[in-house]
Amino acid sequence: MSGLVAVQQIISLITSAFIMLIIIQFVIGLLFAFNVVNTSNQFLMQVYESINRLLDPVLRPIRNLMPNTGAIDFSPLVLIILLQILQIVIGSVVSSAAY
Repeated sequence: MSGLVAVQQIISLITSAFIMLIIIQFVIGLLFAFNVVNTSNQFLMQVYESINRLLDPVLRPIRNLMPNTGAIDFSPLVLIILLQILQIVIGSVVSSAAY
């Protein structure tokens, strides 16, 4: 039983980290898009590219399944929703195993 709780907590931690990375990627992308920060800022550009390299393998299949919406990319939102659903399902499995 405690093993299931530990697995749930680890998965929750990983999904929370992914969600934070998605939000950071979105904010940095907005800063670049509205010229608040110039893309010649090497530190921010490296952070942005690193996050893109981490998230791209996860976001690419979602992008391939979704219709093209032009300039707006909804795949991060879909990934956040899927991660939240995963947390809910695992939480309910662990809580139902307690009974």
